[in-house]
Amino acid sequence: MSDVVFTRSSGWMPKVIREDGELRLMLAAGADANHEPRTFTFPLGEAHLAVIREDLARHLLLWSAVLPLCTAAGTRGRLDENAAVALLDPILLSPAPDVDALFGRIKWDRPRLVAHGADVDLLERGQVCEAMRAATEGSDEKRAQEHHANRRRAERGVVLGPLDAEILRYTGQYLHGSTVPRRLPDAVDPALLPQVMRVIATAQQACAGMRIGLDPRRGKRATDKRDWDRMAATVDAAVRRAYPELVDDAVRTVSFLMCSEATDRSRNTPVEDDDEAAGDHADLGQSARKTALSFTDDKGGEKKWERDGPRTASAEFWEFVADRSSGNNNVFTIEDETMGEGIQLHFYADSIARITTVRHKAGSDPQYQVEYSLVDGIGGYRKLVSAFVRGGCAALEQHGPWMSDVAEFERARRRRDAR
Repeated sequence: MSDVVFTRSSGWMPKVIREDGELRLMLAAGADANHEPRTFTFPLGEAHLAVIREDLARHLLLWSAVLPLCTAAGTRGRLDENAAVALLDPILLSPAPDVDALFGRIKWDRPRLVAHGADVDLLERGQVCEAMRAATEGSDEKRAQEHHANRRRAERGVVLGPLDAEILRYTGQYLHGSTVPRRLPDAVDPALLPQVMRVIATAQQACAGMRIGLDPRRGKRATDKRDWDRMAATVDAAVRRAYPELVDDAVRTVSFLMCSEATDRSRNTPVEDDDEAAGDHADLGQSARKTALSFTDDKGGEKKWERDGPRTASAEFWEFVADRSSGNNNVFTIEDETMGEGIQLHFYADSIARITTVRHKAGSDPQYQVEYSLVDGIGGYRKLVSAFVRGGCAALEQHGPWMSDVAEFERARRRRDAR
C-alpha cells in the first residue's frame, strides 16, 4: 500500500509517497511496449521532502535531472535507483553554484524546465538556479516546443528573422517542419500579417496555372514528382527574387504550401479523361477511335473496356494501374484484339513498346512488329495512352522516334539515363 504525502496541482510533476513506511519519489515518464506511461519510484529522506514542499524550483530541477534516467530505462528496464538517489543531495540540499556546476556535468531535460517558465538565456549560460526564479507550477508546452524547434534550427546554423518566423507560423511549420502546411493567419503577429500575405501572394502568382497531376504508377493518391519539383522550383525562384532576405526554411515552407494545395486539388478532382480532351488526333475521325480494349498487367490481372460504358478508356486504364501497380508489377498492356495491335508500358524503364500484327494466317502463329520508344515520365505516358485510344498505333507515329532494333533502343536508353 502507498499513500500520497505531497503532490502539486500539476499532475505530471513527481510526487512523494509513503510505501511500506518508506518515503519514495514517484514519477511517470516514458512508455512501455504498449505505449502506456511507465511509473518509477526511488527512496528519499525527510530533508528532501521538506525542500520539495517549499521550493518549486528545486523540485523542477530534480525532475529535469531524473527524466533522462527514466528514458535510459526504456520500455521495460529498471530505473537506476542508485543514480537517482545520488542526485537528491546535490540538487535539493546544495548551494546554487554547486547545482549549476552539477547541471554542467549531467544529462537533464531542458524542455521540461522551459515549459515551466525557466529563463532561456540564463539556462544557455548554465545559471540553472537563477533561471528557475521565474518558474511556474503550471506548464506551457508550446513554449517548450518552440524552444526545442529553435535549438534544432540553431544546430543547423539557421537564425530566423521576424518575417521568417511569422511565415513559418502562418503555415503551421514553426514547431515541426514535417507537418503538412496550412494557412493559419490567426497564428501570425497582426503587425506582420500584411507582409506575410504579400509573400504568399508572390508565390501564388508565380505558380498560377500550374498543376500537380496524379501518378497512378504509385497508387491512387500519389502525385507526379516532376510536377511537384517544377512548381516548387518556380515558387522558390520567385520568392527568393522578391524577398532575398528570407532564410531557406521560410522559402521552403511557402513552396511546400503551394505544392500541397495543388496536390489536394488534384486528389479531389475527378480523374481526367485524357482521350476525351481536345488532342492531336481529331483529324483521325471517329472511326479510328477504339471501341473495345483489354488491359493486362505482369501478374495476370485483366480488365475489359468497351466504348458504350460509363467511362473512357484512359480513365479506366489509369484506375487499373493505380489499383495494381507495385514494385514487382510495373509492366502494363493495352490491347485491341480486333485490330491486332497494342502498347506495352514499361514503368520500370520509362519506355513503351507498340505492337502490331503484320501477318496472321489461319492455323499459324501470328507475327508481330515490335517497336520501342523512350517516355518522359507520367505525362509522356498519358499522352501516349490517349493517342493510342484515339487512333491506334498509327496515331503514335509522331510521338517517336520508334526503334525496332532492341540493341539500338538499349543504347538510347542508357544515354538518356546517363544524362
